[in-house]
This record gives sequence, C-alpha cells and structure tokens, in this order.
Amino acid sequence: MNKNLNKKILLIIAVLLIFIFGIFRVPKGISGKALLDAMGQNIHLGLDLRGGAHLILQVVVSEAVSAETDNTAGDIQAALKTASLPGQAAKPDPANKPMVIQVTGVAPAKSGAVESLLDNKYSNEYDLTGGGSDGIFTLTMKPSAETALEQKTVQQAIETIRDRVDSLGVAEPVIQEYGSGKNQILVELPGISDLDQVKHILETTARLEIHAVVGGPFKDEQEALASVNGTVPPDEMMMHGSPSPTSGVDEVYILRRQYVVGGSDFRSADPSTDENGRRAVHFTLTNEAGDKFYDYTSKNVNTSMAVVMGSAVKEVANIQSPIRDSGQIVGSFTPDEVTALSKLLRTGALPASLNEIETRTVGASLGADSIRDGVRAAIVGVLVVMAFMLIYYRGSGINADLALFLNLVILLGFMGFSGATLTLPGIAGVILTIGMGVDSNVLIFERIREEMRAGKSAAASVEQGFEQAWHTIFDTHVTTIVSAAILIIFGTGPVKGFAVTLVFGLLANLFTAVFVSRVIFDWHLGRLKTGEPVSI
Repeated sequence: MNKNLNKKILLIIAVLLIFIFGIFRVPKGISGKALLDAMGQNIHLGLDLRGGAHLILQVVVSEAVSAETDNTAGDIQAALKTASLPGQAAKPDPANKPMVIQVTGVAPAKSGAVESLLDNKYSNEYDLTGGGSDGIFTLTMKPSAETALEQKTVQQAIETIRDRVDSLGVAEPVIQEYGSGKNQILVELPGISDLDQVKHILETTARLEIHAVVGGPFKDEQEALASVNGTVPPDEMMMHGSPSPTSGVDEVYILRRQYVVGGSDFRSADPSTDENGRRAVHFTLTNEAGDKFYDYTSKNVNTSMAVVMGSAVKEVANIQSPIRDSGQIVGSFTPDEVTALSKLLRTGALPASLNEIETRTVGASLGADSIRDGVRAAIVGVLVVMAFMLIYYRGSGINADLALFLNLVILLGFMGFSGATLTLPGIAGVILTIGMGVDSNVLIFERIREEMRAGKSAAASVEQGFEQAWHTIFDTHVTTIVSAAILIIFGTGPVKGFAVTLVFGLLANLFTAVFVSRVIFDWHLGRLKTGEPVSI
C-alpha cells in the first residue's frame, strides 16, 4: 500500500514540475521580475490584455469571380482563333452577372464544332447552354466551382495578409477566417496603434496588371465613348488615369478587359529610379509569365500597353521591341509610396478587395488595467474560496486548497506548452475553473460526511465518498467540456479564449479534484490512529 502511494505521490510531483516548467521554462534569474518576464514569454496575452489593432474584413469575392471569367473569356477567344472557328467571347453583363460568358457570332454550320470545343475544355467548371440557329452559346460558372473559387480567394487573401503583416514585424498576430461561409477575415495585431497605416497596408489590393490599349488618350468619357460608337464592347473597358507624372491631367483610355500579365505573375519588385531620376518601381515576372509577355510583345510591336493598378492607368508605353520578364512603373510617387508599392507587390496582390466590417484599437494602458483588474479578481476569488474551504471543512480544506493550487499550475502550464492566448474572458474562465474545482471537492466531501454519519470508518467513508461522487463529477465535466468545445469550433476571439481556458481547467480539475485529493486523503489516513475520524 505504502509503495503504491509513494508512486502516486512521485507522479503528482513530476506533473507539478513539468507544468511549472511549462509556465517559466528557463528564467534568466530567480527574482520576481525575471520569473514574471519568463511567464510573459511563454503565456501569450490576447489583444484585450496587450493592446493593439482589431479588424474584421469582408472579402469581395465577386471580383475574383469576375477576374476568373475574364481570363476564361480570353482563353475561349484564343481557342476559337487557334481552331479557325468563328465567334466572339465576352461577358454580356459583367457588373451584375460576372459568372456568365457568352460566345456570339457562331455560324450555324460551325455550331457543332464550337459546342464540342466548349464542352471538352470548360464543362468541368461551366454549364453550357444555347447554340443552334441564333449562334449564341452561354457558359455559366457552376455553383460548386463558384463556391470553391470563393473559398480559395478567402484563403489566398489570408495568406497575402499574413505576408504583409510579417513585413510589418508584428509578433504573434491572429489572422484567420471569421464566421462560417461569410467570406470574412479576422485580423488582430498586438502592439499596433496606428490603425490607418495597418488598413492601408492590408486593404490595398495593389493588383498590378498590363492591358492592351485599344484607344486613347481621350480628354473625357464622352470622347472615349464616341470612339466606340457610344457603347464599350463587352471585351473592352474604359479606365481613367494620369500616365504623365508631370502634367497630372486625368485622361481616359479604352483597354482590353483581359490583362496580358498581372497578379501572381510578378516575382519581385524594388524601388528604383528611371533614366531621368524619377521615382519608379522595377518589377520582375515569373518565368511562365515572362514567356507569355515575350510572346505578346513580339506580336504587338509599335502598339501601346497600359500599366493598371488600383483601377487606374499608371503608365502607357509603346512596345518598341519584344520584352521578356522585367520592366518598371514610373509615376509621381513619394518615397513612402514607392517603398509601400514595392512591398505590396513583393508580398503578392490580394485576389480581391477588402471592405471593413469592424475596426478598433485597444490601448496598452487599457490592456494593463484589464490585466491588473483580472488578476486581482482571480487572486481575491482564490483566497476567498480557500478561506471558505478551511473554515467549513477544517483539515480537509487543506486538501482542497492544495488540489486547487495544483489545478492552477496545470492550467497555466497547459497554456505555456500549447501556446494558447490568454484573454480577458480567459481570465474569467480561470475564475470559473476555480469554482468548478471547489464544486468537485464539495461533492466529494459531503459524500464522505454522509458515510461517516452512517457510522462507517474513516477509510471506508473516504473510499465510498470518492466512488459515489465520481460519476456526478465526470458527467458534469464532460457536458461542460462539450459545450466549451462548441464555442472553440464556432467562436472567435474572446469567446474562443474563454472556452479554451475553461476546457484546460476542467481537464486539470478531473486530475486534481479526484486523483490528487484521493492521494492526499490516503496519505492522511495512513497517519491516523485506529478509530480516529477524518477532520472534515
């Protein structure tokens, strides 16, 4: 019996040392400040305790759908040309139905060949209808393909935002999807106070594209419309810009809707200057995009192309000779704008623009106040509970207090090992864990009292008390853990922080309130004289 008890005591001591290590790891000293610093490095504080920026962003996934169908329309046009088939691929209503592409002008005699080409190449992602005597085929993106594209767009946006946040040097940011199926992103940046700078870096799409110039420059939209007989064709678009950095005059251009290169085609970008000393951004394309750009420029020497960024023409250049994989953007940039644009292009363009749903900042002083008030509440709660247990359960109250202390050590050690974030609601979870731990001890102690009143010995009373209370304790903990798990799965931010802390605390409590308390009772019973009652 003593040998088995000693093994259990050694196990408890080992668990205690392991989780103390999880809290402090290897402190730089044994002073109070050194221990607190070590604890702060291992237990991460949430935004509400540390201070920083909080944003919820809506991804405009319809833009990604529109860009995808633009590219598909261009691919269809190229495929028809290669197969020597008639037809014009374009989007009839790009603003309201970006997922729809129409192929018009198909001669009845060629209708079967065009239908076969479209069905073979695009049937996996598009539903094909039409054909026949009117010579019009309609391709509509399948709902499953549209949903997959939207999900991919959100994940690409998260990855791009993470790259941009890393370039800001933010430690321990939270960047994750917010809500289920809402196409929203949660961004929490501890220690950041300049919200305007953060929004500029995160929300700028910086999607640089190169388009073929169909017409322009025009002095206004009326003149541009007149050049296309009053209506811009579906495969073209009208865009404003100020390509001349010295004049700053707004001009209007008619561009091909499908870009030549753009988005992820850019491999790198760096600040530079042109031959006249003007600020510029020098970019390099990927190998695949470079081959595509070379092929295009080889076939379009002495024509114009436009550099488009942020829905504005930044530069218009004449193709004098084939270009392989590099170029530069010249504009009326400030030094900060050139640096920011280079950084954004290096980290990648967002696949779609972002709209703000919610933004706020938490000051460091407010976070410090929250920590101080939360810790004070936790300490007061622990002391009051410990005092109550000592007064009401006398000697057995020491047992409960030791188990409660070990519960807190295990909980904090869990957080240190797992890298979980402690939030203000998480502190509330710690306090709730204290209450749950005491509740377990109360159940056990009251059962022991009942057995002792029935005339059983101290050892038998303890054994029956733990056995009778165990099922109730287990059931209550499991149901609470299941509820908290639902909060972890579907909750975000503070709600998840509360649930994570609560689950860790409940798991620790199952160990301390049942196993540790029983070991303490067994150790105490071994030192009682025959017939001597337990102090409870």
